[in-house]
Amino acid sequence: MKAMPLLFQKANFPLNTSLQRGLKIILLIFLSITLPACQTSHKLPEDRNLWLENIENEKALHWVKEKNKSTMDELKKDKRFKGLEKQMLEILTASDRMPLGQYWGGYVYNFWQDKKNVRGIWRRTPLQSYKTHNPKWETIIDVDKLAKKENENWVFKWYGCLPPEYEHCMIRLSRGGKDASVLREFNLKSKKFVKEGFFVPEAKSNYTWYDKDHLLVSTDFGKETLTESGYPRMIKLWKRGTDLASSKTLLTVGKKDIEVDAFVIQLNKKTRHTFLVQQMSFYTMKVFYLKENLELLELPLPESIEFQAATENQILFSLRKEWRSWKPGDLLSFSINDFLDDERIETFHTVYQPNERSTINSISSTKNGVYVNTMENVVSHVKYYTFNDNAWSFKSVPLPDKGTIHTISANRFVDEALFSFESFTTPRSLYLVKNAGSQPIKIKSQPEKFNGSEFVTQQFLATSKDGTKVPYFVVHKKNLTFNGNHPVLQYGYGGFEISMRPYNSATVGKGWLEAGGIYVMTNIRGGGEFGPKWHQAALKTNRQKAFDDFIAVSEDLIARKITSPSKLSIMGGSNGGLLVGAVMVQRPELYAGVVCQVPLLDMARYHKLLAGASWEAEYGSVENTNERKAILSYSPYQNLKKDVQYPKALFITSTKDDRVHPGHARKMVKKMNDLGHKVFYFENIEGGHSAAANRIQRAQQKTVEFIYLYNQLNM
Repeated sequence: MKAMPLLFQKANFPLNTSLQRGLKIILLIFLSITLPACQTSHKLPEDRNLWLENIENEKALHWVKEKNKSTMDELKKDKRFKGLEKQMLEILTASDRMPLGQYWGGYVYNFWQDKKNVRGIWRRTPLQSYKTHNPKWETIIDVDKLAKKENENWVFKWYGCLPPEYEHCMIRLSRGGKDASVLREFNLKSKKFVKEGFFVPEAKSNYTWYDKDHLLVSTDFGKETLTESGYPRMIKLWKRGTDLASSKTLLTVGKKDIEVDAFVIQLNKKTRHTFLVQQMSFYTMKVFYLKENLELLELPLPESIEFQAATENQILFSLRKEWRSWKPGDLLSFSINDFLDDERIETFHTVYQPNERSTINSISSTKNGVYVNTMENVVSHVKYYTFNDNAWSFKSVPLPDKGTIHTISANRFVDEALFSFESFTTPRSLYLVKNAGSQPIKIKSQPEKFNGSEFVTQQFLATSKDGTKVPYFVVHKKNLTFNGNHPVLQYGYGGFEISMRPYNSATVGKGWLEAGGIYVMTNIRGGGEFGPKWHQAALKTNRQKAFDDFIAVSEDLIARKITSPSKLSIMGGSNGGLLVGAVMVQRPELYAGVVCQVPLLDMARYHKLLAGASWEAEYGSVENTNERKAILSYSPYQNLKKDVQYPKALFITSTKDDRVHPGHARKMVKKMNDLGHKVFYFENIEGGHSAAANRIQRAQQKTVEFIYLYNQLNM
């Protein structure tokens, strides 16, 4: 699940929009939950498993440990377990992995984990060194040493440094991988944490640099300062050397809003534009301009927008709904200077307009223009836009096609940008684009960990229950005859406007494809593959359409004789865990295996667990009669039955997940057991929403999943 949507590229945060969205998934490839108690006369049966929602309760943890032991004892009977785990670990900690990094201030910055650096190191190297086969890395923070020195279970979450000098940074450190983090100031010149510097205690906090002596901070300031979602509702301007709690409050939002945040567009050393954001729901916001005298001006824009990027004068945003003459998905811009002149916006410029089968993946600013990373029929393309003579024009960037392009690094102070390309069968390659008119230079490639040339990718269409055509990818060995007897792993997500795109996974290649499996990725409604309309088609009372799409793909796979029910397995995480949980309960006869990762499953109580109110715009409210009816019609936990034969599913979660409560998976397993159904359960004691805090834990998780699938599908 997503913790919160990363609304736009913060100009002083060295992440491009593509990676933010990938954090917009997994921040923000998976999600979190909390609403007021349900006021309704209709009461559900007493839930006897509520004690499992007490995360650190001794009784609950004893139950978890017993289930973990039972699962591991059973799966480790497979003689392949040790060998596969070693193989997964070698892949995930290989020293020849391609290091991806952010380029700013003359250096490429990279976070690296391997067998030696389990918690990881934050490091950097000059661009010229980075382009070589063996870059000379300079370690900035050794997280393993830091954790040992401070006797803390630190997980490195990320960093944000103030441009254009990039000397002053804030480091986000989490205990065990939780979203709630400690914020600490770090100086890149001295490569030390700043004594008596900015420090924010553990909380789900937001921050952005205002200047070298001021931070914009929203955090837990005590009683009544959090929204019902558990995020900050108050933002302050904090001056160095002063008390944060007594700092000037700039904006306070309502308790039913999701949160308040800020972003700064730094034009040069002295000039900046500062904006505060009142996030009412995942898909609605109000944006305020912060003047130098700290007065707020609300921008006259529709609430259903998403801020994207900025140039010297133009602010770019996309639409989620129709507005004036524009359609959902259109990319527009306006002059911030014109707005400041008379506090109105009279002229909007069209930057990009997608068609019915295309959408925007990410938008990233550079020194002289904007890269727009788009997708058509789930294939990536990149264009470079510049604003001259009061209009936008573009040049296509000649990067490889027939796969997925990620914008790895771009910022407003350099022309150079880094892009990667990959497909299901092609390892990721990294390209440097010096400027819009130059030919991309391939500077690195991920070593091939499985023989992709032995496999082929096909794209098919399934017809959903209401007639909608749903695309999906099938990756299989060349010259394979479809005879209905091939093991298939079908993956899906279907929520929060997140797109499932082709990617190259060595663990899937080695652990699944080379083991004789077929991999299927679905592009069901609820995702963002074809823009806002594709996403909105499965919102709230229409959620069942996402499940119908996924089931339609399963049935299409069987109809094409690609597989059969005894050989078909499904997998999904977070919102995707809800997907496979609901589909398993609705159509258990279709599947032999189910891998349900960090899932939402008790939708009658999702609003009471952790940060759930933030998902009301996606799933609906249990307080609304129609929405409650729809939610209860598919909620996996409420729809389990005793006299139905379900697949022996595998549920995976994490004790430290403070987005999706582990109680969802715990209670589902307990109830299934009580009804006489056998399942597997594994809960990592740390790891956060990803269910793994490091690559060693990730290797174990992948091994557990693949061994489970081998056994369920008789491979």
